[in-house]
Amino acid sequence: MARDNINDILVFLAVARERSFTRAAAKMGMTQSALSHIIRSLESRMGVRLLTRTTRSVSPTEAGERLLLNVAPRLEEIEAEIAAISDLGDKPAGTVRITAIDHTVDTVLWPRIAPLLHEYPDLHVEFSSDYRLVDIAAERYDIGVRHGDQVDKDMIAVRLTEDMPMMIVGSPAYFATRAKPTSLQELLRHNCIALRFSGSGGVYAWELLDQGRPIEARVRGQTLFTSIYPMCDAALAGCGLAFLSETMVGEHVRAGRLVSVMPDWCPTFPGLHAYYPSRRNTSRALALVVDAIRLKT
Repeated sequence: MARDNINDILVFLAVARERSFTRAAAKMGMTQSALSHIIRSLESRMGVRLLTRTTRSVSPTEAGERLLLNVAPRLEEIEAEIAAISDLGDKPAGTVRITAIDHTVDTVLWPRIAPLLHEYPDLHVEFSSDYRLVDIAAERYDIGVRHGDQVDKDMIAVRLTEDMPMMIVGSPAYFATRAKPTSLQELLRHNCIALRFSGSGGVYAWELLDQGRPIEARVRGQTLFTSIYPMCDAALAGCGLAFLSETMVGEHVRAGRLVSVMPDWCPTFPGLHAYYPSRRNTSRALALVVDAIRLKT
């Protein structure tokens, strides 16, 4: 196959995975028009349509789906072998792509990885802050971060943090004119600060405990965010109640800036784990990053 065909197939795979020319162009650092031209040229040479385009979406045709399912894994094997050969050099090199929420990147991953970058100048790390439960294999991430009970059993999991107590908090100013909730019914009448998942558009239901029994509280309020940082800021500003981890709000509670309520209703979530696919040849770059971010006992 001509080398140009391989490059063009890589472009097709990016568009097919993203289901969007816009997102694929941003990821590849190219213009949408350039991507469209490459796809049309590839389709012309192959004599078959690979993508179905509408004004609102892009999806693979039957031929495109076959290319995606059968050719993509082979190209990934080639990339893995090239990375393995590069690992035979004196210095670990390559890019490790990680997906995690912003708070985890800031407080767990970055402090542990930053020293590694000074030591290994040919090592590159790409962080993607995302609240979705990302399929790291499909989206070509090397590492994902989730709570321990959310990691698929076919993944290798490495603990990053201790288990994480959750808290329902509000500011003293908020409670100056409102009674503190003591039951689910009372909680649902409060102005609650909610989290919307940017990928699915769904709103997170608070995972609480009713006398030890897991329940979901579909709270409502005046504010919706797609990140937990502004949720904490909104709670500090007296805009409502927030359901956040002790690692994020515990210091504010101890300082009196926030008040914890309904502690018996708040669960302790399993600690954060880094997870990655089981591979026969794990690159030295990936192994270095995993070792740097694991919880040291």
